[in-house]
Amino acid sequence: MISFHQLREAILAVQERPTTLIGGAWTPAKRKELLEAPHLAGLIEEMYEEAERARREPVPLLSFADFQAFHSSGTRKEFEKPYFERRGRLLALALTMALDNSDTYKMTLENLIWEICNEYAWAVPAHLPDTIEKVLTARVPPNRYVDLFAAETAHALAEVLYLVGNRLNDWVTIRVKQEIEHRVFQPVFESAHHFIWTSKTNNWSAVCSGAVGMAALLLIDDQERLAGMQDRVVSAMESFLAGYGNDGCCPEGLGYWRYGFGYFVYWVEMLYEFTNGTIDLLNQDKIKRIAEFPAAVSLSDSSCINYSDCRPTFRPATGLISRLCRRLGIAPPKMTCVPSFHEDHCYRWPFTFRNMMWTETQWLHAPGADGTFYFASTDWLVDKRETSKGLLAFSAKGGHNNEPHNHNDLGHFIIHIAGDTLLADLGMGVYTREYFGKERYDHLHASSGGHSVPIINGEQQAAGEAYRAIVTRNEMDHGSVRFELDLTHAYRPEARIHLFHRSFEWKVCQEEASARLTLTDHFVFNEGTVESERSITEHFISFHKPDISGGEVTWLGEKGNVVLRFEPLELSAHVETVEIPSRDTHPLTVYRLYLHAGQLAQTYTCRLVLSCCCIH
Repeated sequence: MISFHQLREAILAVQERPTTLIGGAWTPAKRKELLEAPHLAGLIEEMYEEAERARREPVPLLSFADFQAFHSSGTRKEFEKPYFERRGRLLALALTMALDNSDTYKMTLENLIWEICNEYAWAVPAHLPDTIEKVLTARVPPNRYVDLFAAETAHALAEVLYLVGNRLNDWVTIRVKQEIEHRVFQPVFESAHHFIWTSKTNNWSAVCSGAVGMAALLLIDDQERLAGMQDRVVSAMESFLAGYGNDGCCPEGLGYWRYGFGYFVYWVEMLYEFTNGTIDLLNQDKIKRIAEFPAAVSLSDSSCINYSDCRPTFRPATGLISRLCRRLGIAPPKMTCVPSFHEDHCYRWPFTFRNMMWTETQWLHAPGADGTFYFASTDWLVDKRETSKGLLAFSAKGGHNNEPHNHNDLGHFIIHIAGDTLLADLGMGVYTREYFGKERYDHLHASSGGHSVPIINGEQQAAGEAYRAIVTRNEMDHGSVRFELDLTHAYRPEARIHLFHRSFEWKVCQEEASARLTLTDHFVFNEGTVESERSITEHFISFHKPDISGGEVTWLGEKGNVVLRFEPLELSAHVETVEIPSRDTHPLTVYRLYLHAGQLAQTYTCRLVLSCCCIH
């Protein structure tokens, strides 16, 4: 990415720390511009409300019982809810104080910062060793373990000092610097040992290194030391970028693109500002392709193609996207407004603050990308067509079943009609110890039973890199897409399948605002199996309840529908209603359509036609 020689020379050439490191210069004119910006009015109002609530209410308690909940029961919400509420208050109080240029919330902010400095560990329990024995033999104690949130806390506190530190009590500012030094800088940068995340090829390497790298740029005066610190960040970022194919696809999904690549960009831009433009790591072909990923997988309103642990709904980080459009000359995904203050339940500092500083209204309400997109690194196919009545979109995936934040979902597909994803991906489950343990595929979100793929002879798909899809056909021609997969090796030998091919033929008629998907599954069962042992059950997953009438199944959205036609003499149909846990207060209701065929010949082909149309 860049040699240490170049990095050191550029950092040593800096005469004085720039005033633009936080996304731009913080001046009276900038404050006035932000306060008067119509597109920021809702965000700033929410921020003021949260600051006022923080002034009235005590700092949320982080008790030992909450800390112990993950280790005793495997649940995270007991500790993480008050932990992240503290970070939300930090964000609201500091930015309100900076915008107001008054000391109304000064004491409240100082007390909150003091309490954050009092926390036993900035890392959350889910990321700490799970037994006392492991704690005692770990390289660093819990209060010096740097995970995603310890790194984010250090960065947030560093930007608070950069913004309003000269107005806080000296005891507070000096303690913040000492805590960051002891808890984060020393364990990350002063040891010959590296944290495991420095070699990860997922979001961890970018978030952790980007956050601590920015904190160092904001706080460290020793330029020789700073150069060495940034060199370690560069090394971790190289690991992060290695997790992306040259086509720019994020296998973790769009939510983790915003998270991991977001921290990469926040750090890259701060380094760019710090070195007065000498070091520009954003201007690379691969980075541009990664930056273009959201435009390919974003759908209408707040929906997206959401494979892996990605929510079905997605709000683009308008500041991040605006900066990428400005710097790289790319087209934005469809964006309508700046995200809410509460959009990110972790209240990450740069997500909200860069949305304030970087969002440019010219990129809001721009038309979304249209056409066919194929990502060879992950075997994701996406086809999106705008019509006079709304968007028609289809996506299917291959890959393997050991991807980052993996779901067993080979051959799964999504259909989106005019604002509604009628054949859906469930996205992320509730993050618990079991969800990231050996029980992961007992959860509907991650199992193939929670995806629109078949059960073969009672067997679901298996987890592991050996279980994979092979793309056998991928053709695009004038509004028509043909995508075929060999899914034979997605299943264990217990499925007793000699061959399983799935083909998709997606054809759109934009003039009529309609489309048709022909789904063909071809099975050849093992020799030696008998007719009574051979069966398949096709699954179709939706958040919309389907209606079965004769040989038709209809999923109805607000502005469109999907109608599946099948042969009732060949396939029996029924719908299962499943309630699954969610990160929100109420469980999610999922509808799983079963189409079952039993006592099959050794060779069997299931051909289904799904007609899709936009309606007023």
